[in-house]
Amino acid sequence: MTVALNHRITGEGPPLILLHGLFGSLDNLGGIARRLEDQWQIHALDERNHGSSPHTDTMDYPAMAADVIAYMDAQALDKVSLLGHSMGGKVAMQVALQAPERVEKLIVADIAPVNYKPRHDAILEGLTSMDLTGVRSRQDADRLMADFVEEPGVRQFLLKNLERIPREDQQEGGPMFRWRLNLPVIDACYEHLARAPEGDGPFDGPVLFLKGADSAYIQEKHRDDIQRLFPQAQLRIIQGTGHWLHAEKADSFAALCRRFLSADE
Repeated sequence: MTVALNHRITGEGPPLILLHGLFGSLDNLGGIARRLEDQWQIHALDERNHGSSPHTDTMDYPAMAADVIAYMDAQALDKVSLLGHSMGGKVAMQVALQAPERVEKLIVADIAPVNYKPRHDAILEGLTSMDLTGVRSRQDADRLMADFVEEPGVRQFLLKNLERIPREDQQEGGPMFRWRLNLPVIDACYEHLARAPEGDGPFDGPVLFLKGADSAYIQEKHRDDIQRLFPQAQLRIIQGTGHWLHAEKADSFAALCRRFLSADE
């Protein structure tokens, strides 16, 4: 069953849907949205179990793609371009494989259509093991997370999911904060999220893969899988960036997207 995704619509022009990565929300691609909304109507979505979208008991790419297609139907969007980062890139690829007639162009940021080994075990352990009853500030949460995640920037990103419980909803002696993420389901379904998008393919439309030069998510060994499912795919590498390429060099990222989306087929 699909869920109605929380969304933000800005700009005018051909529709472009933005899909964030694991543990993220629609705000993560906000810088790219602002750089492109002069020519495109941007639909930034919170995927299921993330941000302000509904929590569900299941989470895999066919279901998440169905959510996006249901959103398109609700907004009367017959055909769109898609831009997805990391997990959102897999969702975007799944939409293109599942409903190719609904996709104009596809941009995939720093992820390949392959199975990955678990990469987020420490993060999941840190998030799920945190006792929120003892957290009275974000600084408290950051100190607890530091035992599992060394990089301050990653902790800052993760803690954007921590929200203060309204005072009228707090219970005496209970927590002051809660997670917006549906952590139990994300943890239980993580194996599904590490898998490749499902579909016999191919999607024959234009596809742009963007890779951070310092990231190992897209490798030479993935070339055959990419070409099999997306025969029109092209790859561009952004130097001096890692997995968070859209934030580290937003101007370069947006310029490549603009050039690709504006090009005649």
